[in-house]
Amino acid sequence: MSTAVVFDSAGTLLHTIRVAYNICTDTLLADVETTLITYDDPDRVLCVLYMQIEQLMAVSPSTPFAAFMTEHNISFDISCSRRTLTKEEVKPIIYEDTGATVGHAEACVRAIQNNGDEGNIMALNSGCIVNMNLGKIEFMVATGGVPFIGVKEVIATLMQHNVAVYIASGDQEEKLHRVATYLGIPMEHVCGVATPVMKASFVRSLQQEYDRVVMVGDAINDLCAFREADFAILTEQQGPCTINELVEAADVRIQNICDVPKHVLPNIS
Repeated sequence: MSTAVVFDSAGTLLHTIRVAYNICTDTLLADVETTLITYDDPDRVLCVLYMQIEQLMAVSPSTPFAAFMTEHNISFDISCSRRTLTKEEVKPIIYEDTGATVGHAEACVRAIQNNGDEGNIMALNSGCIVNMNLGKIEFMVATGGVPFIGVKEVIATLMQHNVAVYIASGDQEEKLHRVATYLGIPMEHVCGVATPVMKASFVRSLQQEYDRVVMVGDAINDLCAFREADFAILTEQQGPCTINELVEAADVRIQNICDVPKHVLPNIS
């Protein structure tokens, strides 16, 4: 029987540090879940920004973020939202925003760098949360991840047993390619900037090719994929899950990524 395993990235393959800057309250929030912040309000949209961190950090903090986006031709994609929206609907709000500054984004990045092992950080991403109802950028966000101990060996074990391994994540593909290279996962097995709906669609597409598709994730943006998968593994290595819907959709809960093979491979305990 052919098997494919789809891994989320942040919080699943990578121990992830997440911070958000609430522009409305002028508050930097540490150790947050950006997808949960997004899901708390149906009008919020989490967007990933395609920019180099070095480019961001070289700009004056007082620069309006919209001006920085325009001047440097920074593009974006929708990473997570409870609503089905197009980029064209979100774009005017980002590029015409007057409240967010480069300094808000820089503060998030510095918080990641100050709280992690910078040399081992993979997939350092910068983004924003747009509020469609308020018509502005409500939060600037940043995330950075360090591979969980043993994750490389987990992927190697699965692949040695002819299990096809994929990554489906809301992170940028460029960043995910660094993770895939480190783990030995083929580039063509990476699905980046994947919204919850896209993750579920990705699982369904793999079910046309494989007899069994397993989804491994840790957060609310994995819920749709959990419901589509033949077997869903909820990993709580990043922290305990408090989302009842996600717990109910999972076939098994694990505390360590190293436990994945025993739930996928019949002859491993």
